[in-house]
Amino acid sequence: MFKKILIANRGEIACRVMKTAKKMGIKTVAVYSEADEQALHVQMADEAVFIGAPPAAESYLVMDKIVAACKETGAEAVHPGYGFLSENAQFVKRLEKEGIAFIGPNVKAVEVMGDKIESKKFANDAKVNTVPGYLGEIADAKEAIKIAGDIGYPVMIKASAGGGGKGMRIAWSEEEVAQGFESSKNEAKASFGDDRMFVEKFVTEPRHIEIQVMADQHGNAIYVNERECSIQRRNQKVIEEAPSPFVDAKMRKAMGEQAVALAKAVDYQSAGTVEFIVDKDKNFYFLEMNTRLQVEHPITEMISGIDLVEQMIRVAAGEKLSIAQKDVTINGWAIESRIYAEDPYRSFLPSIGRLVYYRPPVEGAQSDYTVRNDTGVYEGGEISIFYDPMIAKLCTHAATREQAIDGMQDALDEFFLEGIQHNVPFLSAVMGQERFRSGRLTTNYIAEEFPDGFAGADLTEQQKQNLAAIAAFMHGVREQRTSAISGRLYDEVASADGDWVVQLDKEPLPLALSLTELGAEVALVAADETIVQMSIESAWTPGDRVLRAKINGDPVVMQVKALEAGWELTYRGAKHVAAVRHKRAAELAALMPEKVAPDTSKHLLCPMPGLIVSIAVQEGQEVKAGETLAVVEAMKMENVLMAERDGVVAKIAAGPGDSLAVDDIIIEFE
Repeated sequence: MFKKILIANRGEIACRVMKTAKKMGIKTVAVYSEADEQALHVQMADEAVFIGAPPAAESYLVMDKIVAACKETGAEAVHPGYGFLSENAQFVKRLEKEGIAFIGPNVKAVEVMGDKIESKKFANDAKVNTVPGYLGEIADAKEAIKIAGDIGYPVMIKASAGGGGKGMRIAWSEEEVAQGFESSKNEAKASFGDDRMFVEKFVTEPRHIEIQVMADQHGNAIYVNERECSIQRRNQKVIEEAPSPFVDAKMRKAMGEQAVALAKAVDYQSAGTVEFIVDKDKNFYFLEMNTRLQVEHPITEMISGIDLVEQMIRVAAGEKLSIAQKDVTINGWAIESRIYAEDPYRSFLPSIGRLVYYRPPVEGAQSDYTVRNDTGVYEGGEISIFYDPMIAKLCTHAATREQAIDGMQDALDEFFLEGIQHNVPFLSAVMGQERFRSGRLTTNYIAEEFPDGFAGADLTEQQKQNLAAIAAFMHGVREQRTSAISGRLYDEVASADGDWVVQLDKEPLPLALSLTELGAEVALVAADETIVQMSIESAWTPGDRVLRAKINGDPVVMQVKALEAGWELTYRGAKHVAAVRHKRAAELAALMPEKVAPDTSKHLLCPMPGLIVSIAVQEGQEVKAGETLAVVEAMKMENVLMAERDGVVAKIAAGPGDSLAVDDIIIEFE
């Protein structure tokens, strides 16, 4: 067994590999760029080696620097994680030449299956059903347009070396192919150093289901069940679960055996994933094989009890698999939510900055579910513009799918983040949707359920009443605390009791409050004029940002932030403002004019912190709605900004190479 391994990666996956290595008694070496000098993976490692400037092309993608770090520290093997050099055959060859073990598959497998074009050719030769497409390298956008026309729209433009949604676009027309081809090509070059592209038919209403495989160097291979990865945005997986609610035992066996046959045909070793596109009739088509550990591997570990990283390390050290196919079972259900630094209220645009607060839910067993949180950040750390925006992978495991989803909702409500924008409200909203809970998933889910973007989740009447009661309870506790600090001589509890009006967003909810030793008793006037009696039990005190309570015996978790006249409550996928006032004060507040937001219709504003790649117009030029105005790059993704209406360019305020902050002006219109 290895005594020391180097993890050629960063962030949560580097930390994840280190946890297993340390459990196995193996020392770990981290590598880091200037941007990651204070990163969590650097702090966790036994040793750390500096490898260069922040751009990945100058640090994490430089093979010479990784090899030099191995030699400097005496690392015997390298775990590549995912992304970066994890599917680079030249890197595998280089390590082999230097006598350093690669904790992953052999060169042949990486070359054949790590390349999306070659893998499809190999799958065809192996009689595996594949999605119709053009399996050759495409020279330029003109050729891509011709091929797309032959295949038939819609088509998927994909980078041969791509992954994680980068270098991928769906095109429904010649214009979208031309534009998507160039953007995908640029993203692929920046992310993987390989800009080869291919085009395939895009299957409408598909499900994305993948099979986890594990193989050793002695000809043994198994499949460790499936994962459903259909909830995607811009081809980037957002929510995954294991097993799939769509797959039955017969289908699982057929997909698993096909995945294992493919792995054996390519003499695969280590952990890998065979991805399938599945139609509504349960026909499945080989999509690609990822010759690495998947981002979503934790949920497979949670339902199988198998540590996939440990198995990868043991296989790389020459050991035989100790697990046979008959040993693989399914225990319960697991859900994974990818928490990203992005603003769901602004088209999921990337967000960067410092994590002023980072308070994830406690890991381990809860009442009827278990929490796991894989992360590479910490409170006070920084989310950089140079790498992908993932903050954490939050997972819950329970006996049933319903319990796992309920647990995920509670865990998301407890996940307290401040300093950057994040997608936790969106994830929570999806968990509460009837369609998601019923398992009716496709890769079009987000586009279909949120066609106009995300604006928060709607509350039920009971949830509105719960929030109003909680706001009144906290207001009462704060009033009680204030009266105690001031030294007034009247009864503290009575000073908070009485009639109040909670204005939840714009809806007034009258209620009577009485504080108790355990919490409060609330009598709320419902919309139909009936009185709703609510008993609150909570140990919340002013200053706590996460409130845990029971309302009539049912547990409730939410995030709270004190405002001058009330509270900001984050619950079940949305933020709500609850002002708590006496009746007369509420009547007067209703008469106050609303503040009108400034008119920005004549400006193109930078929607995220990013780098201007190009400006497509000139001053004085007439533009039409839908016309490209500029391209902004952030976190290795190119974002095309288009005109919302017809107009004339009056002034261009920024140019290629400029780094802009959110809402900086790029173009002014007449």
